[in-house]
Amino acid sequence: MLTKRIIPCLDIKDGRTVKGINFVDLRDAGDPVELAAAYARQGADELVFLDIAATEENRGTLAELVRHVAEQIDIPFTVGGGISSESHVETLLHNGADKVSLNSAAVRNPDLIDSLAKKYGSQCIVVALDAKWVEGQWLIHLVGGKVPTEVELFSWAREVVDRGAGELLFTSMDHDGTKNGFANEALARMSEEVTVPVIASGGAGTRAHFADAFLEGKADAALAASVFHFNEIPIPDLKQYLSQKGIPVRL
Repeated sequence: MLTKRIIPCLDIKDGRTVKGINFVDLRDAGDPVELAAAYARQGADELVFLDIAATEENRGTLAELVRHVAEQIDIPFTVGGGISSESHVETLLHNGADKVSLNSAAVRNPDLIDSLAKKYGSQCIVVALDAKWVEGQWLIHLVGGKVPTEVELFSWAREVVDRGAGELLFTSMDHDGTKNGFANEALARMSEEVTVPVIASGGAGTRAHFADAFLEGKADAALAASVFHFNEIPIPDLKQYLSQKGIPVRL
């Protein structure tokens, strides 16, 4: 079995790390550069940086802040938020990102996935799937969860992989920030239906929730924010726990 990855997520607004519940009620969680450096030291496998206001404010991701973060870490680094063109991707990769995450732009212009994967390689392209359970089905939401669509989660997941996405980041908006566990049933279905790694996001509250995401949800990686930002679950402790459960992790 491949090693499972633990990924802290820095949600960035106005240059600061923030965290909310169900994508709203944001509170400050610290300086992103300091947090990134600390996570790299603690043994995080990767880092995700999401400029959560970029799409709504109709601008690109904060490239200078991305560069400052990249200078402090030696682990793979994914950046998302407001990415809608090859030039955006070029700028972020030039400033230290290893991968880019697309969401709203990918739904509005699916051909963008094809062109980016062709130019930079599928390993560089992550498609973020922010979804909510609506009247019996999971539906994709855009612009930091503010704009609902009629796009069905699993069919969209299959399409983006066919177009060249090398990884999927699935966030359950219903679980986000609640600390009640990940959407494991949906995770397991997605993991079975696509051929690329799936990152679980939304709902981490205990060490057991991470184990469940890997064992029940069949996720390849688990992403969390507040439990790491506020030191509720230290990453070294989490990895020791997972290892004791027989889940392969990098110690």
